[in-house]
Amino acid sequence: MIMDILEIKKRLKHRYPFLLIDRVIELEEGVSCTAIKNVTVNEPFFNGHFPESPIMPGVLICEALAQTGGIAGYSLHKDASKDIIFFAGLDKVKFKKPVVPGDQLVLKATFIKKKMNVWFLKGEAYVDDKLACSAEFKLASASA
Repeated sequence: MIMDILEIKKRLKHRYPFLLIDRVIELEEGVSCTAIKNVTVNEPFFNGHFPESPIMPGVLICEALAQTGGIAGYSLHKDASKDIIFFAGLDKVKFKKPVVPGDQLVLKATFIKKKMNVWFLKGEAYVDDKLACSAEFKLASASA
């Protein structure tokens, strides 16, 4: 399943400047999701990180992975339209390559397990088929 930004906004409550995925290119509901983030020099975080040598902050790469996981898990809870999905934990994070303006991040999130309202996932972010970041993370749902 491919999703454009309008479909993504139906599933995620994030909005500019914190909606960090532009397109979903592959989705297996409740199992995995692959999304794209086009990194442009116009991103607000580049004004301060760092003006002379812009690098996408690692925490935002992790946030983009979590949003990708949120798309994959949307169908796993009862009232997805009313619930908010929160970042609940981040483990085993590794940054392998800086992400800079002009890069296209390919974000992959895969479910490991679900325990009550907490989802356990593995995420990987690639630029030009090279691993830029990997992490294990948890997402939790709560009513809005």
